[in-house]
Amino acid sequence: MSFLPLFPLNLVVFPHEDLNLHIFEPRYRQLINECLEENKTFGVPSFINGKLRGYGTEVEIKQLSKRYGDGRMDIKTRGLRIFRIVDFQNPAKEKLYAGGDVIFVANEDLNEEINPYLLSLVERLYQLLKIKVDYAKPEYMPFSYRIVHKIGITVAEEYELLTTPDERVRQEILIEHLERIIPVVTEVERTKERIAMNGHFKELDPLNF
Repeated sequence: MSFLPLFPLNLVVFPHEDLNLHIFEPRYRQLINECLEENKTFGVPSFINGKLRGYGTEVEIKQLSKRYGDGRMDIKTRGLRIFRIVDFQNPAKEKLYAGGDVIFVANEDLNEEINPYLLSLVERLYQLLKIKVDYAKPEYMPFSYRIVHKIGITVAEEYELLTTPDERVRQEILIEHLERIIPVVTEVERTKERIAMNGHFKELDPLNF
């Protein structure tokens, strides 16, 4: 069991993920300054629908990008390991920020095999939205982690992925999500096309009765 300073956020951070943060609250300025001075990590537990969830991700500070005159900071961080909170303290003893005893969980499957059907659904979604998204990342980052923030999944669903240890199962969860939303997106795009055509001269085929 280890103690981590905790920085709850309304998001899910995954191992190997880069996360940029703007630090402005006094309690988190204290937390980040201590981590910088002592070369310590901190934890980002997910705070979803007004509740602190039991799991989060340990992160390390990669760079202090900017320090403002009033004490605010811009930092670059990277996710390391998933943890489960055993004892949450708010605030931690003699600190402004929260902290807690945590257990790091063996919850990461680095299998890089990508389900071809999942990949086809991802590509179909981007075709419908007429956007290009770069989801190429280093090999050590599982595909589910690379794509999860880029397919319109909810924070609660992202949290489900965080607590799912098997990469194959994580990809199945993403497939279920895409199978739900692609028909909706398809109909929205058709509706947009119909609206765009309204008022334009149309060349109609004659109907045979």
